[in-house]
Amino acid sequence: MLLSRVADALYWISRYLERAEHTARLMDVRLDLGLDRRSTSDGWNFARLFSALRVEPLAETPTNPTALIDALVFDLEHPDSVLACVTAARENARQVREEINSDMWEQLNALFLRLKQARTEGTWSTRPHYICRLAIEGVHLFAGVTDATMSHGEGWQYLQAGRFLERAGATAALVDLYFREDSQWPPNHSEWVGLLRSCSALEAYCRCYTAHLRPDLVAEFLLLNPDFPRSVRFSAARVESALRAVSQLAGRTNDGRAERLAGRLHASLDYGQVDEILNEDPHAYLDAVGRYCAQIHAAAYQSYITYPIETALPA
Repeated sequence: MLLSRVADALYWISRYLERAEHTARLMDVRLDLGLDRRSTSDGWNFARLFSALRVEPLAETPTNPTALIDALVFDLEHPDSVLACVTAARENARQVREEINSDMWEQLNALFLRLKQARTEGTWSTRPHYICRLAIEGVHLFAGVTDATMSHGEGWQYLQAGRFLERAGATAALVDLYFREDSQWPPNHSEWVGLLRSCSALEAYCRCYTAHLRPDLVAEFLLLNPDFPRSVRFSAARVESALRAVSQLAGRTNDGRAERLAGRLHASLDYGQVDEILNEDPHAYLDAVGRYCAQIHAAAYQSYITYPIETALPA
């Protein structure tokens, strides 16, 4: 059984890296979509991006790609910036060097150093997409190295739980932004394309439904597809699987609340119908998914990380 501090660090390594990759990917797509903005516009409008990332707009809203990258990639004062998340993940990894392998550490450290170097040199201002893709590819490489070189035991399961719990909540929040009845930005065709691209889902969607974009099919794919790795349903299944594995590998009894909550979320998505979700109240449904993710996080923490020491002692 892992020490609780080790479990905590592994869980947050993957959550922080998933958050960094999500932020970088949404920025990359938003910068692309902004290239065909109207010539009469006074500048770039990044309001939808901040809403999608669930972060408060800055005191001074960025008005160009350089200012955006500076704020959401390199600003260490912003806890959800890409560099802040990678720095936090690296610090957690440094604390559990005995649990992760050298390949994992070298990849994460290399990503941290490349971002730091780009920030110091300042040459990125003419290549904002390069910085976004540097972060995205670095996180993908870490995930691939982890799955290929780390033993798929208890520590690996904590990494999976953190990654997919973060992903489920982020995808649900992103879809919610596009299906709110009171949306300030009614989506057009390019925005639906942007939503799919923000989830790396455009090509997968086209293979499943052809290139005809329908909002209900976009919602169905991102929420209920069982095979696409960024859908909420797929992520919920992986969270449930990881927590059940942790429960077995920990060799310790607990109330099983985290696994039950994860199972309920997974079941609701397994049996969900997109027409019912959209016809009733999509915001309420997606908000409930977000609350489930928060409850699973709290229950997992209580069961495996902040539990009373007495529960871990043999009877």
